[in-house]
Amino acid sequence: QVQLVESGGGLVQPGGSQRLSCAASGFTFRNYSMSWYRQAPGAKRDLVAVINSAGDTTTYADSVKGRFTISRDNAKNTVYLQMNSLKPADTAVYYCNVMIRYNYWGQGTQVTVSA
Repeated sequence: QVQLVESGGGLVQPGGSQRLSCAASGFTFRNYSMSWYRQAPGAKRDLVAVINSAGDTTTYADSVKGRFTISRDNAKNTVYLQMNSLKPADTAVYYCNVMIRYNYWGQGTQVTVSA
């Protein structure tokens, strides 16, 4: 079965950096685009970044362009989200996602940006 397990969240100060990881299993990872979403309290879940199967094409939400970088390691079945210059507005639960006929989600990892 498809499993996505996020890690790397935590408390970080404004202006700081954090790297999230998502370990995938149960499907042929190298064949699928992967995405990161986030959901702040009381808000809907929003797309943050997408990376294609080969890892050579990425797309970002305007709010994170120039600060976040999505990448993947197909040998390790893992997708990453490097977050720099973090702002309090980046505080959210971050979810890994893959679409394989259905949407699959990880359990999420909390990122809190606060002084």
